[in-house]
Amino acid sequence: MFPDPVLEREIARETREWSAHALEKINPYYNDLPACPYAKKAWADERVGFSFKYGCDSQDLCSLVSLWDDSKDVIILIDFNPLSVDELDQYLDAANDAISQGMFGFKDMFLMGFHPDDSDNELLDDEGFASTIDTSYAMIFLQRLTKLQEASDALRVKGYYDNCEQYYDFSQGYAKRKSLYRRLKDAEKG
Repeated sequence: MFPDPVLEREIARETREWSAHALEKINPYYNDLPACPYAKKAWADERVGFSFKYGCDSQDLCSLVSLWDDSKDVIILIDFNPLSVDELDQYLDAANDAISQGMFGFKDMFLMGFHPDDSDNELLDDEGFASTIDTSYAMIFLQRLTKLQEASDALRVKGYYDNCEQYYDFSQGYAKRKSLYRRLKDAEKG
């Protein structure tokens, strides 16, 4: 597959629309907060960026992590040649561990993924949102670990996770991210 600016614009547009439908509305499963309480502001402030990966190597992701400049709160890497679901999960876990060990020059980054073969999240009401894009792709979300974990901790205090915990087990992922966050903060203290 070759770079396709029209497809890239369409994916960015559709992702924004899906966010408005599924992430930014009040959701009873998240204690009447939006599924992503920070998404609407990030979009409004133009703090969401996109990058597109057409090849099979990991250079695009490595470059994004290494060259992070805080001009965005989140960058979504669209991967047109994704690994399998399990392989992507394992890869992102290993990448997060490598980041936490300083292999990219700094440690304050966190990666999360969405694979086209992931199970549907029954807690998101996307109002039957239907994609018009025929091309399959995975998404890798790059964010500052400190911002993500501190926002998550603030949401926990507001009861954000109380209702949704019974529907899926997020505790393992939360604990892993919290551990990486503690490691980062301990390293900063010297």
